[in-house]
Amino acid sequence: MQLQREFTIGSFHIRVNWLIAGCVLMTAFGLSQLGMWQLGRAAEKVDAQRTLELELGANATPIEDIPEGHLHRANPEMQNRHVLLQGEYLNERTILLLAEFFEGQIGYGVVTPFRLSSNKQLILVSRGWTTGILPPDTPPRLRSVAGQVEVTAQVFIPAEGARVIPSQIDASIWPLRMRSLEIDVISEILDEPLFPFEVRLTDDQAGTLVRHWPAVNADVNQNLSYAVQWFSFGLIVIFIAVLASSNLWVLIRGPKG
Repeated sequence: MQLQREFTIGSFHIRVNWLIAGCVLMTAFGLSQLGMWQLGRAAEKVDAQRTLELELGANATPIEDIPEGHLHRANPEMQNRHVLLQGEYLNERTILLLAEFFEGQIGYGVVTPFRLSSNKQLILVSRGWTTGILPPDTPPRLRSVAGQVEVTAQVFIPAEGARVIPSQIDASIWPLRMRSLEIDVISEILDEPLFPFEVRLTDDQAGTLVRHWPAVNADVNQNLSYAVQWFSFGLIVIFIAVLASSNLWVLIRGPKG
């Protein structure tokens, strides 16, 4: 069997050694399999997180039952924790988060304080996204909810160092308009303490608008990064092999002088 053969396509020439070519393809295939494995791990994390979300959603506990000592960022049990709220919305004290997007459309994030029936504590409830910025002076569609309701939501804790854009707020005009949700500032404006984190409504709750945040927050960035690296390595191996056995570099450089 002839181990080496030459091919010509126009001005492109390549010498193929079948043994070396086999090794190159096997190496590239192995690297691509590592990339696929990382994608599989990412999918497993998403599935596991989704299953956990469903389990937690079915067993939401009253938000009043959370011990005060658990209410800090470092507690891993707090992120995405499902909670039950009973009380009523303070519709007249709604906050609009400016320039939030959904499917390429600009609008508002809508956050409405919620008064618990049991202890009268105020909770900032993120209800979702709504239109209303364009054309100018278009009133936002807030779909107020009146009376006593019971809703389930997820506690959302922003990442450490998350960017907060300070706002110039006119506290005499409601709904308030803010660039970022500043709980301490809202607490000062309302002149009473607030639950330290926002909660985000789950599907089909009273007051839910367009839920424009991800329902599943599995940490898959590292897996996706590794997958891209492995696929890139496979392509690099093939490219180097072609470069070493052909006149591709000469063609890329072009004629001298």
